[in-house]
Amino acid sequence: MVATAPILRDRSMTHPSDRAHLRLLATFIFGSRWLQVPLYLGLIAAQCVYVVLFIKELWHLMLHATTFTEQQIMLLVLALIDVVMISNLLVMVIVGGYETFVSRLRLQGHPDQPEWLDHVNASVLKIKLAMAIIGISSIHLLKTFIEAGNIGMQGAKFTEAGVMWQTIIHVTFILSAVGIAYVDRLGNLNAAHRTSNGKA
Repeated sequence: MVATAPILRDRSMTHPSDRAHLRLLATFIFGSRWLQVPLYLGLIAAQCVYVVLFIKELWHLMLHATTFTEQQIMLLVLALIDVVMISNLLVMVIVGGYETFVSRLRLQGHPDQPEWLDHVNASVLKIKLAMAIIGISSIHLLKTFIEAGNIGMQGAKFTEAGVMWQTIIHVTFILSAVGIAYVDRLGNLNAAHRTSNGKA
């Protein structure tokens, strides 16, 4: 008896209706990225809330500019900076996230195009978000240190354990950002090494 070799089906011989179904499925999956648009619109609404909060804090500072102590003014100014940094974080997530995961903004040549948007990708966005979170955490930690002199007194907002844990969390943010940057650098070095080997 003569053995017959198994007949392998060539992918190019796939039925046209099957290919049409696969294209339809791919189009549907790719189009699902537009489901993120309401999320970014929600973040824009959250930024509007932060604008209202900033105006409220600024008005409070101006009303009591002559009666507040230097420490109270410093805390209010740090609160304003905190709101601005969170707003910057929202802008990075909204603009960078939309550009990376949804659709191109097509801002080439626009005079107000952010400099960092030219080379934004998922890796760069991740590092920038980590740095922004560290900045926000630094503001909160600075506010805590300013009020640390009141620890143990009646009406103190923080305890020694609270200051310690806030410091540990801040250091954890820093180490996480360093780890993200290191892993990203390793990935870039590996990509450059493969490119150089391909050209050799």
